Amino acid sequence: MSNFTIVVGALIFSIQMLGAIHALVYKKDPRAAWAWIVICLALPPLGTIVYFLFGINRVKLKAKKIRWFWPELKQDRTINRPGHAFTDHPGLRYYIVSGDFHHIARVSDSVSEFPLVSDNQVDVLYNGDHAYPAMLNAIKGAKNFVHLESYIFEKGEVGREFVDALSHAQKRGVDVRVIIDGIGEWYSYPPIGRFLLQEGINFVRFLPPRLYPPSPLINLRNHRKILVVDEEVAFTGGMNIRDRHLVGRRSSIRDIHFRFKGPIVIQLENIFCRDWFFCSGQSLFKERIPSSCEGDSMCRAISVGPDDDLNSLTVVLIGAISEAKESIYIMNPYFLPSREIIGALQSAALRGVDVRIVLPEKNNIPFVHWATRNMLWELLIYGVKVYYQPPPFCHSKLFVVDSYYSIIGSANLDYRSLRLNFELVVENFSEKLGVQLSEHILSTISSSREITLSEVDARPFLQRIRDSLCWLFTPYL
Repeated sequence: MSNFTIVVGALIFSIQMLGAIHALVYKKDPRAAWAWIVICLALPPLGTIVYFLFGINRVKLKAKKIRWFWPELKQDRTINRPGHAFTDHPGLRYYIVSGDFHHIARVSDSVSEFPLVSDNQVDVLYNGDHAYPAMLNAIKGAKNFVHLESYIFEKGEVGREFVDALSHAQKRGVDVRVIIDGIGEWYSYPPIGRFLLQEGINFVRFLPPRLYPPSPLINLRNHRKILVVDEEVAFTGGMNIRDRHLVGRRSSIRDIHFRFKGPIVIQLENIFCRDWFFCSGQSLFKERIPSSCEGDSMCRAISVGPDDDLNSLTVVLIGAISEAKESIYIMNPYFLPSREIIGALQSAALRGVDVRIVLPEKNNIPFVHWATRNMLWELLIYGVKVYYQPPPFCHSKLFVVDSYYSIIGSANLDYRSLRLNFELVVENFSEKLGVQLSEHILSTISSSREITLSEVDARPFLQRIRDSLCWLFTPYL
């Protein structure tokens, strides 16, 4: 054996070990660590190259650099430590909820950089027929700025209406900025970016795919939906900008969006500013004064993503499930929760809590539906009730505890939303909103079909194999 062969072999072995040791030290999930270690050692040197391209979370590294260069983004945990009943914050005052919900507020307080703020008004907007006119009217009335962020922004009739409204606002002297996801933009062709460019609208793409050099971040998407106008009103929820969210359209999608007024608007604006800086390097941060409002909701924005916010939503959900006394109502289109959330739901049902989960009977992503069917028995066997909602496909994402505490926003209950996507949710402490959302879910259940354990167990053998195979890929669906 020549010296050259020995040197090359030693170099390849060193690269293998470097990748395996990096995965061992930095991967928090043992299953992911084992998978990458095997890939690095079994496929020299290709496995280590693949790990270097796709296994290292560069988004988290970039987020840390952003926080270092932009001091305003550094989290100040001293103002958000658990148990702090009243804390002064610049321009805001944050309240800890009394009673049984005090413990839920403490959990979310420990993982979110934002304080819980009172006096917010939250309006529920059902489907695009109600949400889009409200959003367009807000843009048309803008005086200072319009900040819009969306995962899917299609070029259809609704998309062109938004582009026209944004263009007219910009011509009036309004500061208009748009963030579109680099993958979500391609849900329609030609992509909406071309129309924004034609109108001279200031927009950026979030992690756009590229062929050279190849992008290792193609799996990390910005799934947030945010519209903020003049520090006065904000919108968020699960609704993208596309014609299919209008009732009566072909292959229509049902969904719920929310309009906010009050101090919570500033928190949504701050998240948009952070995303804008992430994409463009331009700082939009400045001290903002929240608008006054006579609403009854206490709210807090919770940022979710594969950066410093990893696992924040999981922690909040488990905390809320653990504190439930009477009911937990969940409506979600993509339900593949983590083992920890499954265990918390099982425990709640065994405590006598009324746990109900509403899923679409016909999913627009069949692989997710099949994978979900494979794990439903784990909930049904402990008394959790599961219902299939008939078409059209429902994209709503609701989580309500005891008809008082609710989480709304863009996040699904699957690994992609909980660990890969950049998401935004808003927690609400409001009896009015909690009752309204609970009634909506119960009304949906009245026209839905309950799934039984015997039905799941009676699946034909080939279906069970199909469902199990899809379930194996749960972390990537």
